[in-house]
Amino acid sequence: MIGAIIIGLIAGWLTGKLMRGEGYGMFADILLGLVGAIIGSWIFGALGIVVYGGIGHLAMALVGAIVLVGIVHLVRSPSPQH
Repeated sequence: MIGAIIIGLIAGWLTGKLMRGEGYGMFADILLGLVGAIIGSWIFGALGIVVYGGIGHLAMALVGAIVLVGIVHLVRSPSPQH
């Protein structure tokens, strides 16, 4: 459980740095990383990718968190005026 929280925190923080230039705050980073791990697990499973060890799980959570933030940005961005 502690390991999942630590990986979630790191993945969320890295996602914040990559997508925004800063983190989202400690609790948001943890939540983003944990939800990202679920999404990443689904994506990796669908692609037949198996991960091992902390680095593999971190990469999986990071990919999922980036996908999650990308979807949120698409949904929240204002539609162009015509």
